[in-house]
Amino acid sequence: MKELRRATSVDEYLEKRPKFVSEAGHAYADTFVPRPSDVIIATFPKCGTTWMQQIVHGLRTNGDMDFGEITEAVPWIEMAYDLGIDLNAPQKGAFRAFKVHHTYDTVPKGARYIWVMRDPKDVALSFYNFMNGWLIEPGTVSVDEFVQEVFLGDYLYGSYWAYLLSWWQVKDHENVLVTSFEDMKADLQSVVGKIANFINCPDTAEIAIKQASFKFMKDHEPQFDDHLVPQARNTALGLPKDVGATKVSIGHVGSAKQGLSAETINMLDARWSEIITPKLGFETYDALRKAV
Repeated sequence: MKELRRATSVDEYLEKRPKFVSEAGHAYADTFVPRPSDVIIATFPKCGTTWMQQIVHGLRTNGDMDFGEITEAVPWIEMAYDLGIDLNAPQKGAFRAFKVHHTYDTVPKGARYIWVMRDPKDVALSFYNFMNGWLIEPGTVSVDEFVQEVFLGDYLYGSYWAYLLSWWQVKDHENVLVTSFEDMKADLQSVVGKIANFINCPDTAEIAIKQASFKFMKDHEPQFDDHLVPQARNTALGLPKDVGATKVSIGHVGSAKQGLSAETINMLDARWSEIITPKLGFETYDALRKAV
């Protein structure tokens, strides 16, 4: 029997990563047909997905917390089959809500969408911190090695850059709301207000803001840890059953400046200049975000 252990190199991580979702899981997700009233939270990983799930669920239910884990209340479309979740089952609240990491080109069409952006440097650092200790044995793969060989190698959920370009093309559609992790950190009240208006839940903003605070979510951390995913997929990933990751972190804006080397930051800036600037005209992520 193959030893269950975490990856100790980039190559081992890349070998494990494709097994995150089963083939049957991908096939089941591809059959999902949303309703026009559905809300789909669309993010590249580590852009505030769990945070947004909590906001949307709080708005639609006036603060319901009677769930074991947020993924049960707001299902992850790609992972639903592997978690034993029926995507067509009834949900609490006035409408159904889901999360995806799909590009717009591959997302199930016909719903309302909330797209959350985040600075790619902070995304890269956050993803490393998330995987380090779950799929990766701590101390064996450095953050710069991970970002340079995995994030810049487009081995996560495809390319961050392609993801951004895909959703950018529909940012002005009336069924798409665009916000950013940075805006949520800077003025959560304003962002929740915009979301409440978008999904027609203006009367529940106050409790949703309270329950989306870092303190509240940290106090209820087991409900946001996504412990169901390690339970369901660790064996398939070749991992020990008891390893996992936490999703409730303070999430500082600009943390990559201290967490990544100058060489890695320069490589990320170069990739932006190579892909995003020629197509959209923005020289930096901050310039793009401010334009939205």
